[in-house]
Amino acid sequence: MPDAIQPQSFSHLAKKLLAGGAAGCCAKTAVAPLDRIKILLQGHNHHYKHLGVVSSLRQVKNKEGFFSLYKGNGVHMLRVFPYAAIQFTSFDIFYKGLRNLYGDDHIHLIRLTAGAVAGPTAVLFTYPLDFVRARLAFQVSGEHIYTGLVDALRSITSQEGGVRALYRGIVPSLLGMVPYAGTSFYSFETLKDLSLKNFPDYVARPSSTNPDKLVLIMPAKVVFGGIAGAMGQTLAYPLDVVRRRVQLARMLPDSDKYRRRWYQILIMIYKEDGVPRGLYRGMSINYLRGAPMYAVSFTMNEILKEMFGLDTSS
Repeated sequence: MPDAIQPQSFSHLAKKLLAGGAAGCCAKTAVAPLDRIKILLQGHNHHYKHLGVVSSLRQVKNKEGFFSLYKGNGVHMLRVFPYAAIQFTSFDIFYKGLRNLYGDDHIHLIRLTAGAVAGPTAVLFTYPLDFVRARLAFQVSGEHIYTGLVDALRSITSQEGGVRALYRGIVPSLLGMVPYAGTSFYSFETLKDLSLKNFPDYVARPSSTNPDKLVLIMPAKVVFGGIAGAMGQTLAYPLDVVRRRVQLARMLPDSDKYRRRWYQILIMIYKEDGVPRGLYRGMSINYLRGAPMYAVSFTMNEILKEMFGLDTSS
């Protein structure tokens, strides 16, 4: 009997991973130019640190060419696919497992916990590629340190302490991912659940693969995904700034300042630059990229899960 179940279970898992990974790639590619500007601003790149979001986009395009806005995106896709696949699939697994254990009496805590665990799980598996991608995206044409992914991996591991160097900054990443992913998944699933129960005539339609089940209409998916992303990023952003500074430390003129613990760097950024221009430096672009990114990500994941005949209920 188990032999008859295994192929079906494997196929189900593969579909979930594919849906999550494809959703993540679509979302990240859609906002790749804003993602690069965010990295340049967070790291205080000397070419762009005096500029705002729109002026930075214009300057990068003029100085380095249009396709430079996508610098590092190829490497990013190598990370994003497994990252998003693991994150969405982990959430489903943790959510259903906790729900089976505790029922619906603690549904809000279950959603929050499942998201808070799924995010760090994905980070653990994919962090080195995020590290390298940040280095590549921070480079400016004419001042390249690395020629590509392989060269960056070889240089970092040989000059900065071996494989361990690729995990520098992972602690603030994991800490930031707990409220980030927890709040994002909780917000989306809660908004979806409340809307399907209370306003089905306005936000829902029958599933194309199972007419007995209701799924969100496209505008609702987009709006709820955008709200979820914005809420998660607001809570976690200061730790994201710390992560980027640590990742980019070797490329910064004052790199010695970042050879300390993550919380000391957090305090240092606050003392030197304050909240708006320090801990939340680049936050405006994070809203511009984060809301549509999560809107696309959650929307595509829901669409693909429906196409694959997977459960899309909360």
